[in-house]
Amino acid sequence: MGDPTRYPRLRPVDLRPIVRNGRRYVVVRDPLRLSEQMVMIPQPLAPVLALCDGTRDLRAIRAALMVRYGVRVDEEALRSLIATLDELCLLENERFREAQARALEIYRRAPFRPPMLAEEVYPEDPTALRQLFRRFEEEAPGEDPEEDGRGLVSPHIDYARGGRVYARVWRRAAPFVREADLAIILGTDHYGEDRSITLTRQHYATPFGVLPTAQSIVEALAQALGEEAAFAGELRHRGEHSIELAAVWLHATREGKPVETVPILCGPLMSFIQEDRDPISDPVIARFIETMRAAIAGRRAVIVAAGDLAHVGPAFGGRPLDLPGQARLKADDEALIERMAAGDAAGFFEEIRRTKDRNNVCGVSPIYLALRILEPTTGEKVDYALCPADEQGTSVVSICGLIWR
Repeated sequence: MGDPTRYPRLRPVDLRPIVRNGRRYVVVRDPLRLSEQMVMIPQPLAPVLALCDGTRDLRAIRAALMVRYGVRVDEEALRSLIATLDELCLLENERFREAQARALEIYRRAPFRPPMLAEEVYPEDPTALRQLFRRFEEEAPGEDPEEDGRGLVSPHIDYARGGRVYARVWRRAAPFVREADLAIILGTDHYGEDRSITLTRQHYATPFGVLPTAQSIVEALAQALGEEAAFAGELRHRGEHSIELAAVWLHATREGKPVETVPILCGPLMSFIQEDRDPISDPVIARFIETMRAAIAGRRAVIVAAGDLAHVGPAFGGRPLDLPGQARLKADDEALIERMAAGDAAGFFEEIRRTKDRNNVCGVSPIYLALRILEPTTGEKVDYALCPADEQGTSVVSICGLIWR
């Protein structure tokens, strides 16, 4: 495999700050789950991760740690840390590529993608899961169901924190969801590359059974996007939670009745924010939207944008959120929701550009693409909530439920 300390390059990983016995650490996890093990790094050594960018060897990393951050680290300790990252397939190298290929082959050979979050976020037993959803619904009375909708925004935060919003928006959407003969689920790809639109031919399972993937639509999209680009990040479907958490509510709302589904992971659109232009100007995105519109024409299709809104506070690398900050956040969110309800994709993205996405809205791409596919459309907000994201109450995730007609 070669020397992992020779110009190591860290893959996209999941980083979580924690405190243990009064000491601060950064926990490193693999979003592809090539290894279930985690690495716990003392906070002073966390800059090592940023320095593993493929341009520095071990000596250069040590020097940069000392010069930039004032951190001295023993050479063997640093070598051991990088070797551990390599053993867990967290570096971009041959070991990672071989492990990825093996995992992808296993994923594709399976009869379906299993519900990865069962027993972690929700009960695996369908009876217990129905009881959980029923409790959310009883605790969140709402308006009468909408008969003529075509789409909705569903959160993808865990059910414990987002249960009320999930319950209210899916109950409002229940009539048209139950009548649908096709469901398109656009989920946030938290570790996807910029502008990526990632398909899978695999079916998604929930505790209620299997949602069959509409292969003909996947093939049409693959042709429009290019086969290699469309499936380059397919393994992310295995561990990404955004589609799964919407798919479970979709299946529950349909009372266990399956429906043809197209699960699509949508990567960030940051380059368009930086370039100050609308994503529709990109030929690949334009072809994707055109192909999706053709695919749903004449069908009783429902478009689900599985996306949360803001992620602010120390848990996401920002300053603690105080009351004035919370008021600003709500005003920013309301401006976004107003554009979403108006069916204004360009205006929605302009709001994101205006703030330079300072609130880390992780549902930008699925919401934007859903608006473009459905236009012309209008909708209405069903619910909105601020969900705690740390024990101090200084970090939050904002979520909303919205339907489109």
